[in-house]
Amino acid sequence: MRDRRGAEARGRRAETAAVWRLRLAGWRILARRWRSPAGEIDIVARRRGIVAFVEVKARLLRDDALLAVTPRQQRRIARAASLFLASRRGGSAQPRFDIVLVRPWRWPEHVPAAFEVPDDLLRGAGW
Repeated sequence: MRDRRGAEARGRRAETAAVWRLRLAGWRILARRWRSPAGEIDIVARRRGIVAFVEVKARLLRDDALLAVTPRQQRRIARAASLFLASRRGGSAQPRFDIVLVRPWRWPEHVPAAFEVPDDLLRGAGW
């Protein structure tokens, strides 16, 4: 139980660092830990006609963080993103899927368009 609470606390700290990284780069945070029946999105941010669905990964090594976003997790994020977009009708923003890598003693690294999602997966939930 203690390890789970520690992991939760580390995850929240990593997300806070990621939020500040995005804000300083001009992104407006629309949601944090947005939950839907399809899953959770760590951060939803908007800038210049782009809505970024951001997965935050805290790891010691960059490659480990990138590999932690598996194809299965990518599909889950895409389904949740579709529900988010459907709940906010009227927006014409372009969806994008980013990752923010948080490593010890380093500035969080924003990886734009870290993975692609088929259009039919986004439209599948009403967008």
